Amino acid sequence: MTPARDPYATDARLLDEQVAAIVDWLRALREDAPAAFAQPTVLAGWDIRTLTAHLVLIVERMLPWLDRPSISRPLSASQYVLQYRSSAAAIAESTLAVAADRPASELIDQLADARVAVREALPRYRAADVIDAARGPITVGDWVATRLADVVVHADDLARSIPDRDPVPIAPGALRRVARLCAHMLSERAPGRAVELRVPPAVAIQIVEGLTHTRGTPPNVVETDPLTWLRLATGRVTFAESAADGTLRASGSRADLSALLPLFS
Repeated sequence: MTPARDPYATDARLLDEQVAAIVDWLRALREDAPAAFAQPTVLAGWDIRTLTAHLVLIVERMLPWLDRPSISRPLSASQYVLQYRSSAAAIAESTLAVAADRPASELIDQLADARVAVREALPRYRAADVIDAARGPITVGDWVATRLADVVVHADDLARSIPDRDPVPIAPGALRRVARLCAHMLSERAPGRAVELRVPPAVAIQIVEGLTHTRGTPPNVVETDPLTWLRLATGRVTFAESAADGTLRASGSRADLSALLPLFS
């Protein structure tokens, strides 16, 4: 009999592997092109060193939040990441405090150490445990999934910021997991069955209120690849841009999802 898959353990493993891939990429960059850490990123106002500090913030600060149990009703992952927008200034301030005037090599080592500490800590918690995390109460399982989403998003940010280098490796399993997470966030915010969102091979889901379709080809279809969907969900590209460059295909009068995106930024 095949043992049941543990989504929490899978997410913890994917998080660990993705952070390791980022650390390796940053170390290679530090060895080959140390001046690149002063290069601007695709995130306005941040250079590569600052984005590295932000990754330290994401991973290292998982540890103190895990030790804050809560009896409050947890937010869903969608509700939790919605708080990012109102907290953008505080997140930026915390990132700059971590970056300070510290060299890139020190930040990379700190990220590597934080990765090991988190990997060792997560098995002590259950997915259903509720904690008071930075943006509100959330289950550990949902929170780890949002941490995975953040590091996958920023792996892509690093790659897009230095396009003449090989990109940061993103494991297909991690990309599919985050694509599914973002699709289910959208279905929570825009429930219904009027539009079918297809992100092969990750997910196909029906969303948006309206006439329900049950047979044949749905009249409203949006289809894209997991990486484009991730960029749409996080505001890195717009719906119109993706439709124009062919990375997204939309058909039907209800298929424009511009008003529902981004999910978090």
